[in-house]
Amino acid sequence: MGALVEQAPGGTRHTFRAAQRLRKRPEFQRVYNRGERVRTRLMTLLALPNERGISRLGIAATRKLGGAVVRNRAKRRVRDIFRRSDIPPGVDIVVIPRPDLLDADFRTLEADFRYALRRAVRRPRPGQ
Repeated sequence: MGALVEQAPGGTRHTFRAAQRLRKRPEFQRVYNRGERVRTRLMTLLALPNERGISRLGIAATRKLGGAVVRNRAKRRVRDIFRRSDIPPGVDIVVIPRPDLLDADFRTLEADFRYALRRAVRRPRPGQ
């Protein structure tokens, strides 16, 4: 049975492929240690350039956020925003959702994500 994939106007597909995911602890640690951190009302976003040529997303939804259902809902919302956003290629992104993210409407969440990403990507790293 095939997975359902949302198709956007114009025929482009919004999918979240395995190659776009941060999966392993060392990948997350690299972004935590060296990435640029931007805190907003809805999330904390960390971004770090990579050499892969594609952007990847990792989501760190801890138990502080709530039970499994709540954490999974937050992760689904963040993945949806990531899929729909025009993210520059070659950036590893880690999002730490905050409780307000669950109650925010989609437009607010999207604007918050884009704002945080713009700030994190444009900031020059110390020593560069």
